Amino acid sequence: MNPSGVHGRPIRDRRTAVKAEARTPSRVGFTRAFCNDRHVKRARPTLVIGWREWVSLPALGVPTIKAKVDTGARSSSLHVFDVEHHKRGSRTLVRFRIHPRQRDVKATVVAEAEVVTFRHVRSSSGHRDRRPVIVTDVEIFGMRWPIEITLANRDAMGFRMLLGREAVRARFLVNPGSSYYDGRLAKRRLTSIRKDTT
Repeated sequence: MNPSGVHGRPIRDRRTAVKAEARTPSRVGFTRAFCNDRHVKRARPTLVIGWREWVSLPALGVPTIKAKVDTGARSSSLHVFDVEHHKRGSRTLVRFRIHPRQRDVKATVVAEAEVVTFRHVRSSSGHRDRRPVIVTDVEIFGMRWPIEITLANRDAMGFRMLLGREAVRARFLVNPGSSYYDGRLAKRRLTSIRKDTT
């Protein structure tokens, strides 16, 4: 009798067993387990988003922010300022401010998150800098999932947020000729955003 193989299929010999085990999906590391488990096969996405979309960052207190969907960029990026790092036990936390509205420096959100790592990133202008990386939820079409976000000063850029390919991988098809498929988020008013008076 053949021993039971991976996924319950019988295997013929030890060599076949090793090859079968190597194909078994595995989750290694915090980021891969929660964000980018590319070893797991998923169904082909059917939902479509445009090259720019309204998204929500609920854990950071941002009900809606305009994001550029850039499949040429691996990771997502968020414009922040007044960045402060501090320790809480063994964890490194980062406190920062966000201007979620385009061309508006009055509406301000103050947020805090745990830093999962620091990463050297080269900007579109060729400048290379060291950025903190956080993991937080993003919401589109009423669906919410965790993504990696690098925190950077994008004030000179056209969008306050960049949504990279790892955030939309296996979830959406991107139509570069259209925008704002999720019109519900566009209708949300930013009245819950605190005005920064300090």
